[in-house]
Amino acid sequence: MSRTVGPLMFASMVSVLAMVGFQTAAASDLSPEAINTASLDVIPAIFTATPKEIDTITTASIVDTTTDSDAVALPFDTNAQSASVARLQVLLDRAGASPGIIDGLDGGNLRSAIAAFEAMHGLPVDGKIGSQVIGAIQDPEQVIGSYVITAEDISVVVGAIPKDYALMAQMTYLGYSTVTEGLAERFHMGEDFLKALNPNAQFLEGETIFVADLGENKEGRAVRLEVDKAEGQVRAYAADDTLLVAYPATIGSETNPSPSGTHTVKTVVINPNYTYNPKVNFQQGDNSTVLTLPPGPNGPVGTVWIDLSEPTFGIHGTPEPSRIDKTGSHGCVRLTNWDAEELAKLLVRDVSVKFM
Repeated sequence: MSRTVGPLMFASMVSVLAMVGFQTAAASDLSPEAINTASLDVIPAIFTATPKEIDTITTASIVDTTTDSDAVALPFDTNAQSASVARLQVLLDRAGASPGIIDGLDGGNLRSAIAAFEAMHGLPVDGKIGSQVIGAIQDPEQVIGSYVITAEDISVVVGAIPKDYALMAQMTYLGYSTVTEGLAERFHMGEDFLKALNPNAQFLEGETIFVADLGENKEGRAVRLEVDKAEGQVRAYAADDTLLVAYPATIGSETNPSPSGTHTVKTVVINPNYTYNPKVNFQQGDNSTVLTLPPGPNGPVGTVWIDLSEPTFGIHGTPEPSRIDKTGSHGCVRLTNWDAEELAKLLVRDVSVKFM
C-alpha cells in the first residue's frame, strides 16, 4: 500500500453499492468495493473489440481483433469500463508492467503490459490473461483506497493551458488545468475514471476521495533499454538481463520517424524547460522564432527529458497521457509523465538504448 493512500474502510464519501457476487459484478459498477473484489477471470483471454463507433484515440489501442477459441470467456463489452480490468491495471502498474492510464478499458496497452508481466515472471509470453497470469499477479491487498486532497494538490493548478507556444512561453509554470487532471495523473488514472470513482466529489482541499493504490515505484539500475516500435513499448533490463520495467510508448510517426540502431543516455533532466526551435525541430502554428517554454506537466515534454546521444532525440513525458501509443510524435519517445519519472531514477549516463 502506498504511503499516501489509506484503507478503503476509512473513506468518508461516496455511497457503498451493494455487491451482487464476486464473479458477477457488472462491468459498469465502478464502486471501490466492486473493483477491490473484482474477478480477473471474467476478462477475455485476448482483446477482441466489441463493435461500436468509438474514438480510438481517447480509449483503448486497436490491436489484432482476430478471434480464436480463447477470445471470449464471458460476454464482455470492451467499450465499457470494467471493474475487473481496472483491478488488473493497478496490479500490473504495481508490478512494473505499466498499462499506461488506469481507466478500466481493455486494449493494446493492457495486452502489452500483460506480455511484459509474463516475461518478468518466466511465463509463456503471449499477452493473454489466463490462470498462470492470474495466479502470479493476484494480491489480496486493496487496489482502490482513500486519499485526502492536500493544499499541494490545489497549488499546482494554473488553469487553462494555451495551445500556442508563444503564449505558453509567457507563463511561469505549465501546471495542471484542473484539480482532477492533477489528481488523475498523480494516481496514474484517466480523469474520467477518477470522476466515475467519485461521482459526488467536489475535489476540494481536505476532501477524501477514492484513488488507485499504486504502491511504491520500482527500484534498481537499468543497464540497457529497448525501444520496441512494433509493440509500442519501452523496456528496461537489469545487469542480470531480467526485465525491470516496461512502459507503453509513442515512438515517432510515419512523417517523423524515431532513430534506428543503438544510442546511449547522455543526461536526465527533471522538470525541464523546453526550447522550441522551428529550424531544428518542427514549426508549430505561426511561431517562427526560438521560444523557451517553462517547465511543468503540461509542457511539450512533460516532467522528464532523457537526452540521447542521437542529436535532438530523447525519451520524455507528455501532457496527454491518454494518447500514449495512439498518436504519433515528432520522432522522440513519449511516455506518461509517471512512467518517465520512474524510468529516470533507474538510469545513469551511457545506458544503451536500442531501437527495434
